[in-house]
Amino acid sequence: MTTISARRTGRALTYVLVIAIALAIVVPVGWVLLASVKSRSEFYGSPWALPKGLHLQNYVDAFRTAHMGQYFLTSVVVTVLALGFVLVVSVPAAYVVARYEFRGQKLVEIALLGGLFVNVNYIVVPIFLMLVGWDRSLVDVLPGGFFIDNPAILSLVYAATSIPFTIYLLTAYFRSIPADYAEAAALDGASRLRIMTRVMLPMARPAVTTVILFDFLAYWNDFILALTLLPGDGKTLQVGLLNLMTAQKAAADYGRLYAGMVLVIVPVLIVYALIQRRLIEGMAAGGVKG
Repeated sequence: MTTISARRTGRALTYVLVIAIALAIVVPVGWVLLASVKSRSEFYGSPWALPKGLHLQNYVDAFRTAHMGQYFLTSVVVTVLALGFVLVVSVPAAYVVARYEFRGQKLVEIALLGGLFVNVNYIVVPIFLMLVGWDRSLVDVLPGGFFIDNPAILSLVYAATSIPFTIYLLTAYFRSIPADYAEAAALDGASRLRIMTRVMLPMARPAVTTVILFDFLAYWNDFILALTLLPGDGKTLQVGLLNLMTAQKAAADYGRLYAGMVLVIVPVLIVYALIQRRLIEGMAAGGVKG
């Protein structure tokens, strides 16, 4: 009976902890959603009061007046390009490191491991100075510059800084896949490229889904690199939200501010909702593999 009671107590404490964590996440998000449809006068009452109606003008003002629509589009373009760049480079590189032996392989793996410990926030200034130097060397050809204030270049920087983590995770998963599948495909006459794209990559889909989620969150939520490398009008949503926050605090128009916050939160929720099933399946497969 003592063991059963201990198990029930532990289970109850687990449920309480999970519920507390869920509430800590859901309540602030729900509060922001409700605040985004409140009129200006409603903010001077109880902050926990439900909105009297759907004041959707906050979203219209955020998109048009505060240019959040433009910033949102910039963030989408930058994030999609960065994901494309990092997957095109990391998937083949991880497959080669995991499946083939070559000269300098250990050195490459050590370099990738070292890249995991480099915080991109510490190298923002060197990256900025390097790009400024490249722009100065091309001033005769491109007077307006090319490397600074260019969303495509920001995407490349995002991809480059996340390549070590992406290759590390994919390499570990590729190594966990039995070599029998590749050997069987090779006996059937499949080329190395075909084996990677048609056999191994579909089997590594859970790992690819995982890196897409983590890299998406890193790119979408980045502030420092976007603030430094896009100093012009083509800001990302995070930087635009800071400008909106400063402006709306001075104007005491909080509805527009919370509407901008919703624009930042909702895409993350949508992406997670779309891939969470594959993510969970991948974790379950990794737990029983071998």
